Amino acid sequence: MKFSTEIRDHIAIVTSHVEKLDALHAPELKGEFVQLAKEGVLYIILDMSKSRYCDSSGLSAVLIGNRLCRDSEGSFVLAGLQPSVEKLVQISQLDKVLNIVPTASEAYDYMVMMITEAEIGSDKKGTE
Repeated sequence: MKFSTEIRDHIAIVTSHVEKLDALHAPELKGEFVQLAKEGVLYIILDMSKSRYCDSSGLSAVLIGNRLCRDSEGSFVLAGLQPSVEKLVQISQLDKVLNIVPTASEAYDYMVMMITEAEIGSDKKGTE
């Protein structure tokens, strides 16, 4: 199994089990994101703590996940970046585009907070 997905409280936690997220594995990750979007999942966390390498194909898959969530007014969070992957993300300036947190559990807490804030915001609009 290269990727696994757990859905908890409407949040999909996709875990990469590949050491190298490259052209060999990126299409499967893209497919996972597309499938989640088709199922109506708005919130995705990608846990990359087990991936020690990522190339442009891997970054492309990450950006597709981010775009699918954004287009459906959801949110995408990247978690568990290994130093070499984090450096690539910074070099490509994707750290300015993506929500990045240190661990999957922190990503989950961050996502719950974002969802709660969005719900509070929409409740206030309804009462004004």
